[in-house]
Amino acid sequence: MATGSSSPSGTRSPGAPTGDSGISTYKGQERALRAGRLGTAGLLLSVLAATGPLMVVAGVMPTTYGVMGVVGQPLLFLILGVVLALFSLGYAEMSRHVHNAGAFYAYISRGLGGTAGAGAALVALVAYSALQAGLYGLLGFEVSGLLKTYVEVDVAWWIPALVTVALVAVLAWLKIDLNARVLGVLLLIEVALVVVFDIAAVADPGKEGLSLHAFNPDTLTGAGVATSLCFCIAAFTGFEQAPVYAEETSRPQVVVARVMFFAVGFVAVFFALSSWALTVAAGPSGIVPAAREQSAGLLFGLTESRLGATFTDVLHVLFVTGMFAAILSFHNVVARYAFAMGRERLLPAAFGRTNTSTGAPGTGSLLQTVVSVLVVVAFAVADDGTAGDPTAPVLHLFTWGGNIGALGVILLMATASVAVIVFFARRGAARAQAWRIAASALAAVGLLIIAGYTVRDFDVLVGAGEGSTLGWALPGVIFAAALTGVLYGAFLRSRNPEAHARIGLGNEAFQLEKASSVAGGPSYSPSGD
Repeated sequence: MATGSSSPSGTRSPGAPTGDSGISTYKGQERALRAGRLGTAGLLLSVLAATGPLMVVAGVMPTTYGVMGVVGQPLLFLILGVVLALFSLGYAEMSRHVHNAGAFYAYISRGLGGTAGAGAALVALVAYSALQAGLYGLLGFEVSGLLKTYVEVDVAWWIPALVTVALVAVLAWLKIDLNARVLGVLLLIEVALVVVFDIAAVADPGKEGLSLHAFNPDTLTGAGVATSLCFCIAAFTGFEQAPVYAEETSRPQVVVARVMFFAVGFVAVFFALSSWALTVAAGPSGIVPAAREQSAGLLFGLTESRLGATFTDVLHVLFVTGMFAAILSFHNVVARYAFAMGRERLLPAAFGRTNTSTGAPGTGSLLQTVVSVLVVVAFAVADDGTAGDPTAPVLHLFTWGGNIGALGVILLMATASVAVIVFFARRGAARAQAWRIAASALAAVGLLIIAGYTVRDFDVLVGAGEGSTLGWALPGVIFAAALTGVLYGAFLRSRNPEAHARIGLGNEAFQLEKASSVAGGPSYSPSGD
């Protein structure tokens, strides 16, 4: 919804019954997300929860140190913070002009046209679904391990994974502000525990003392640097979700941009300091060998020696709740993308309605729940019937889903950066927005370079052997989604140009529909019926 247009609560669909709220309804469902549900704090906590701070410190950082052997990981987080801040300059400005739950594809549609937008819509749906599904594997594995360690009960990983699917489905059906409170509590506890470790590491450094060697540019040498960028940028995933909630915030023109910049800055500094704390605790010369030996156990080992077994046990539990928070955050985003796509008939119309009691995009949430169940069951059957390796869900579901999703988000950010440039140039605002356009151009180049390395080194990222078909088949999922979406967009442009023109408009399509009806013309149907 463009700045200055009517609010969702003032938009009605011809012939649809209207409740007391003024929002058009259909069979107990609404056709707009509830405005004013989220403020700055609620939105910030929702998007930061998706980054999974404890999950990154305990999982991504040791993996990057161990697999790539690059000590300068803290410096990489700061460099990526600059790149993503450049991206945010144009992306946040777009959020002032376009309010649509399908943020990425809406922005790309406004800049590059509906056909490109349709491709971006399907990529976003696949990418965020993959990120969420991947986390179910890691969470199931961790919960299974905790049950065996503390209550001596053997439970297959997929059982806690499916229980989590059910719990997320229930929470996602509730009001978004309640979800934000749940996410906020879990996030704040995570951050607090990581900060405690950081302070303990600085207070009790390893044998090399309080070294700043990890911030030395000389550490960023060797073949592993480029692939380390791919690992580290995945840790930022989540900050770009802020515009998805624009229709549900009280002042989207102000709140969304504010949250994005704060999220990027916080994530860059927080992860840089935490990855540095790991090098201080293990020693710059010992961090890589220690990470290769202990892998995801690195943080817990360093914590136990400094803060004791009880604190480490709490850390293990909060590692699980942090993953749960990230899963819920991704689920909410996928549900809203599905809602936006249903509203514009890129998905069946049923997805474009929300529940009247909570304002949640219920059909989109149900779709994601079904997809999650199918993915978890499929991997459970495959892993149980092949290697019987207890780490299989982590090595397969988590690494495959996580890297497929990260590649999709990187490509969406790069494409959105190009769309920002075209959008303002076509509006004759190139001079007024010159510095944002320049920032978007730099961000697009940087993101495309990272995407290129991600595709090139995908076999390394997922732990496959050199020459493995997984090296091209898994990233091929994203490119297949993009191609399918573009072909469908081209089909709409040829067969139903009116529907094609509405891609990315969101609630504005309803305003055009209403205007057409008032003028005496045929009421607008995005599907062309």
